Parts: sequence; structure tokens; C-alpha cells
Amino acid sequence: MMQDVAASILVSGLVLGSLYAMMATGLTLVWSTLGIFNFAHGVFMTIGAYIAWQVGVAEAWSLGPALGLAVAAAVLAGVGCLVEMTLIRPFIGRRDQVMICVITTLAAMTIIQNGVLLTWGPRLKQLPPLAAGTFDLLGVTISAHEAVIVALAPATLLALWLFLHRTRLGAAVRAVGQNPEAATLMGLNVRAVYALAFALSAALAAAAGVLLGSIRFISPELGAEPLVKALIVAIFGGLGSIVGTIGGAYVIGLFEALSTYFIGLYATPAVLFAAMIAVLMLRPTGLFGKR
Repeated sequence: MMQDVAASILVSGLVLGSLYAMMATGLTLVWSTLGIFNFAHGVFMTIGAYIAWQVGVAEAWSLGPALGLAVAAAVLAGVGCLVEMTLIRPFIGRRDQVMICVITTLAAMTIIQNGVLLTWGPRLKQLPPLAAGTFDLLGVTISAHEAVIVALAPATLLALWLFLHRTRLGAAVRAVGQNPEAATLMGLNVRAVYALAFALSAALAAAAGVLLGSIRFISPELGAEPLVKALIVAIFGGLGSIVGTIGGAYVIGLFEALSTYFIGLYATPAVLFAAMIAVLMLRPTGLFGKR
């Protein structure tokens, strides 16, 4: 009996951790490259889910959820570039850059969320699962869609890590994050790198929104709670460390699964915030962050 419970908690933690890793990694990528917190990250997830629904489910298109995911990621990459060029780039280098970018991304969040409401209306929608049927994982029967999440998220994040550490363009992104002035002196186009970081972040957010929209209903407020969870994960794992964020996501996922089983669903958010505060008090750089 206890083995079944442990396996169920572990599988639930894997599913949650995979979702949280997709949500939080894009947030960390922007922070590590530009040094700002993007409050519009949550609405990027929302737009991604709606675009995937429009392409994959709506009667005018109905091209399937997989193609909807691909289109949503591509469109949101462009949206991320646009947000960076219009709301972030004009303020880069100012002494109050961080505060202004917080205000502009908050404004973008409000405008985009209301634009979603006007475009698709308040009625709830839902995406079909990426795969049908069930799957046996560690002796626990889960939906094939959850198995896709457990497999797709690590594969996507591994591809991101390989891009950042095995390509010249990825090395440019890391160089700009470490020292933009030195990167400029070395001939790198820092503005283009900033736009690329926002594009990758928005594409990851879109993918997370699509995966989330297939297990819960889509609404204009879909990204609000995931944004908070992504912030908790990023701080818990180490804000600025992509590998730390991914590790923190799975730790938080497992911790949430344990808390939900033993304490209850409604008390779990308070427990997560308490854990985050405890980590910040004992290790301000996060569990996996560097000084």
C-alpha cells in the first residue's frame, strides 16, 4: 500500500515538476540575460494556450493540438521580440532600468490580458490532450498526455541547455548575461541577444501554456497562478541559474505532491511560500544558485 502511495506521489511530482520547469526556465533566462523580471511571462502562457486552441481546435482551423503547439511557440517568439523592442530596449542602461521594466511589463500584462478577453471572450475553453489513452509509469497508471509532459519538458530543456552551451549563439547569450559591456567590446550585438532571450522565453512560456491548457480550462487569467509558481521555483532553485531552476522545479513539484497528499490542496500554497521564505533566509542565492 505504501509503495503504491509513494509511486503515486513520485509520478505526480514528476508531472508537476515538468510543468513548473517549463514555466520557470523562460523567466530565469530573461533574468540571467537582462537582469529584469518579466511580469508579462504569465500572459505569454495564456496567449500560447489560446493560439494553440485557435489553430488546433477551433472549427475554422482544427489542425490538431501538436501543430497548435508549434504555431503557438513560433508566434510567441515573435511576440517576445516585439515586447523586448518596444517595452524593454528603450530603457536598457538607465539607472532605474529594473523599476521601469517592472512597470512596463506589468502594463503589458494588463493590456494583453484584456486583449485576450476581447478577442476570445470570457467563455472557458480547453485543449485536447497531445496523446490519448493511458500509460503505466512506476506502477502507476497515468494519462498518456501526462506521460508526454514528463518526456517533453526534459527534452525541451535539454535542447535549450545544448543550445546555450554547445553553439556560438548560445555562448553569446551567456556572455551578454555575464557582462554586456565586455560582450559589446568583443563585437557582439547585445540588443539582438536581448531580443533572442525574450523570444526563447516567450516560446517556452507558450509551450507551458499549451501543456497547462490541456489539463485545465483556458481563461484570460490562465497565466496568473503559473506566474507565481514560476517565481517561487526560480527563487527556490536560484534566480539566474537555468540548471538550478530546473532542479528547483522538480523539488517543488515533489514537495507540492507530498504536501497535497498529507496536508491538503488548500494549505499547500501556504506551505510552498513558507518553504521559499525558509530557503531565502538560509540560502539567499537559492538551493542551486551560486554566490
